[in-house]
This record gives sequence, C-alpha cells and structure tokens, in this order.
Amino acid sequence: MTLVVRGGPGGVRVTPEDARWKYVGFEVVRPGTGTRRDLAGREACVVLLGGSVTIAVPRGPRFELAVRPDPFGGPPRGVYLPPGTTFDLEGDGEVAIGTAPAKRGAALRPLMEPRLEIRGSGAMERRIHHILMEDQEAESLLVTEVVTPGGHWSSYPPHKHDEDDPPRETALEETYYHRLRDPRGFAVQRVYTADGLLDETAAVRDGDLMLVPRGFHTVSAAPGYDSYYLNVMAGPVRRWCVTFDRSHAWLLPPPPP
Repeated sequence: MTLVVRGGPGGVRVTPEDARWKYVGFEVVRPGTGTRRDLAGREACVVLLGGSVTIAVPRGPRFELAVRPDPFGGPPRGVYLPPGTTFDLEGDGEVAIGTAPAKRGAALRPLMEPRLEIRGSGAMERRIHHILMEDQEAESLLVTEVVTPGGHWSSYPPHKHDEDDPPRETALEETYYHRLRDPRGFAVQRVYTADGLLDETAAVRDGDLMLVPRGFHTVSAAPGYDSYYLNVMAGPVRRWCVTFDRSHAWLLPPPPP
C-alpha cells in the first residue's frame, strides 16, 4: 500500500483499519454548523489548525479555540478528551483530531501552553511545539507539531521508532499531516528500512497525510515553501525513544559536557 493519503476539500481521514495498524487514527474536520464525535475506547487530542472552533461536551465544558488564522500563525491550542467522551464541534475553522486506544485516559482539559523547542541548526533548524508529549498526561497519545523553513530539512537526521526496546527505542506508529504556507509548494518525505524492503519517497502537498508504520523517516521543505506538519504517535509504551540511522548519525550535535 502507498503511505500517502491525499487530502481534499473535505480534509483527510485515516482509521487504524485503513492504515493496517493498531493504534493511531487521524482526521481533519471543518465542522461548520455542527459535527459530533464519540470516543468509544479511544482518547483524542483535538488541535486547532486555523480559524475559530468551539468544542462542547454535552452537560460538560465548552472550549473556544480561536488563536491563529492557519498552522503558521502562532502557537497551537487544543483539547485532550478521554475515552467515553462525546463532543460537538462547531465553527468556521479547521481542527485535526488524533486518536489512540485508551481504557481510562487522563482528565479532560485544554492544552493551551505547548512547550516550544528550536531543534537543529543551519539548514536543519526547525520550530517544534510539544502539544501532548510525555510531560503531559495521557494513556497512549503523543502529539507534536513542527514548522520547517523552506530549504531546510526536518525529522533529520533520519530516525526510527519501531522496536519495543525502551529506553533505547519504543515502537510508535506515526502520522505526518502536512501543510504548506504557500499551497503551490511541496515537501518531500522519505520512509525506509535498513534492509530496503520499505523505501518510499513522496512529494507531499498541502493537506496530505503520510503514514509511518516503521522505518527511518525524514522531511525536506522545498526552497521558498515553509512546511508544517502535525505528528500523532501511539504504541504499546508511551515514550518517545528513537534510533538514528547510523549512516547519518555523525550529523547529530555533540552531547553536552
């Protein structure tokens, strides 16, 4: 199967069954006058991509998300929703919903102050907002977003997380939801394994989704076209532990003294 799910006017949606894996589900929703979702046995992280969206839990809280015009227009805002939650979406904006299996989850809450990290240097520098990583409570989900300037590389050097061997590495399925500041542009993503049995390189356009079931992966933003991607990850252990491709590990910064 191809690893690229092309986006369209209605957004993009992938279930675990579609992806032929166990954990991650993902969709982009433009709710309009009303969209309802029910979380049966799954937890969710809803991230505002742009515009204004209200998340309302019947007989529960309401969350007004309206902080940026598009994914490049400021830090993200989101909401964590535990399994068993029913919620309604309304508004003229756009949200991404990442889900993963959960039995109890964590407390329903807004995710309003994501931790910012500038990673890499030179042509490998990118800006990362950690939305729902290990410093935030959840049962399975890990969620982060990355903005990469045009002409830069990201998720670089190539790394993988497909072996259940913590703390060296954890097994995490992952989706990359791609946006471009200028929709005429493109980015390039490669997913490959050391044995060569999987080696797929794709030009991803604004709104496309890339599946990473296993293997090393990396992204390059074409010159002139700033890239954004939202990562949703989940697996049997909720930790982000990765292994870098040995051929390119020399590009890593030296460890602190």
